[in-house]
Amino acid sequence: MVLEVNNMKQESTNATAQNTVNRAKIYQLVLFPMNNGATNVYYILTMNFIAYYANGVLGLLLAFATTMVTIMRVFDAITDPIIGAIMDRTSTKWGKFRPFMVIGNVIMIISSILMYFGTRVISEDMMWLRYVCFVLFYALYVIGYTFQTSVTRSGQTCLTNDPKQRPLFTIFNTVASLIGMGLVQFLAPLVTGGDYGSEKFFNIMIPLAIIVSAVMTVLSIIGIAGKDRPEYFGIGGDSAKEKVKVREYIQILGANKELQRLMVAGAGCKLAFSIATNMTVLSMLYGAMMSDYGGLYLPMMIIGYVFSVPFFLLTVRTSQKKGQKASLVFYVRIALIMYVGVLVLLFLWKPGVASVNLSLTHINLYTVLFILFFGIGYGAYYATADMPIPMVADCSDYETFRSGRYIPGIIGTLFSLVDKLVSSLGSTIVGLAVTAIGLSKLPDATTPYTDGMHGLVIILFCVVPMIAWIATLIAMHGYKLTGARMKEIQAINAVRRDAVNKGMSIHDALEKWKTIDQVPEEFIEK
Repeated sequence: MVLEVNNMKQESTNATAQNTVNRAKIYQLVLFPMNNGATNVYYILTMNFIAYYANGVLGLLLAFATTMVTIMRVFDAITDPIIGAIMDRTSTKWGKFRPFMVIGNVIMIISSILMYFGTRVISEDMMWLRYVCFVLFYALYVIGYTFQTSVTRSGQTCLTNDPKQRPLFTIFNTVASLIGMGLVQFLAPLVTGGDYGSEKFFNIMIPLAIIVSAVMTVLSIIGIAGKDRPEYFGIGGDSAKEKVKVREYIQILGANKELQRLMVAGAGCKLAFSIATNMTVLSMLYGAMMSDYGGLYLPMMIIGYVFSVPFFLLTVRTSQKKGQKASLVFYVRIALIMYVGVLVLLFLWKPGVASVNLSLTHINLYTVLFILFFGIGYGAYYATADMPIPMVADCSDYETFRSGRYIPGIIGTLFSLVDKLVSSLGSTIVGLAVTAIGLSKLPDATTPYTDGMHGLVIILFCVVPMIAWIATLIAMHGYKLTGARMKEIQAINAVRRDAVNKGMSIHDALEKWKTIDQVPEEFIEK
């Protein structure tokens, strides 16, 4: 399949010219998403392993460790609107977005060293101080993470507004995530054989994460450098430096219905992903239930990625032809249908019965069906998991069309606020569920099967994602930013931008051009 990437080979069109489209160069599309990969390195370590560190290395209570993940995720969500408002007001010689990327990454480096190494120095006789320092260093990390991750959603608005390029952001963003997040997931079981609560594990993984994240941050800065300039911000004039107060967020969210619907879709999918791919859940599935964590975890992860490749190509093709909404809805439906098969297979599983047990060394019908249902379902879902990110840029452009404001920081952080509040429940849900079946420690690769794990895995691995996908389909039903509608919005924003740059006020431009039939032919992208 040949993707429509001919636009990527063109030089970027100045946003102030009489042209609807601001296009990115190929290296910009490839490198800027590295910012998401840089933050996902820390995200996956925190979401999946920090509870192991707090409980296994520092000796903190399991309930405290898992609950702190949720509390800090909520804190992360609360800081988002503040950082978003600051970002929209920012205008420096080094751009609007790059300062936040650098500051955020530096803070995460410092806080990670303090949290994963500094807390160990504290004597066990002063356990209270371990608790205090763990919370403080964790909070510092969250602030750094918020600084940098906010740029991923907001910075893409100035990178490109081409309806055929924005879907490509999903592919490059996923590749960047695989480099960062996938690297951690791949190496984690190899480092200490699945013993995630050991000091050795963190002695290796944290320095590696710091180096990988820093390199990816530098690459992403190179990617956005050419577009992090005022001429690519909104429709010009004062819109490039908006002074929106945090209390106005509710008003903006209430008026932007499309952002509301996208929040439901994005948050639901993030919660499902954080739970279904949680290391504890996978340890129970592949280790305790199937009795072969070492032989199943990495191969099944690779199988999921392999099945994702054709779906990435298909989703981009569909997005370019019919818009991102149509692509998201279609492939989420495929994932939902396939996971019905996975659900049935997990219901059929019985302890010690080879014919209904997943095994890659003794292939049976159960294994073949599981690979097909899981592979197709995971592939379809994983290819759409990051699709809401470029769709946030559409919502930001819609806000510019609706109100004349260029506030990508606010739009992006409003989305991530709900996204993080919902996904923050992931670790707590898993932790509480594990406690409910009588375990005092989070299961790892060596944990034996106990009563209750079967039902727990069915709920966490299958039912939760399926509910999230249903919520996504319901939310997207009323979403109006289709591919055709976005072309109209970009054309109207372009003619307004041209008028504002020639001296017209933003208010007059908004009043003069409201519908596509009012736009001169030269501003309409063919």
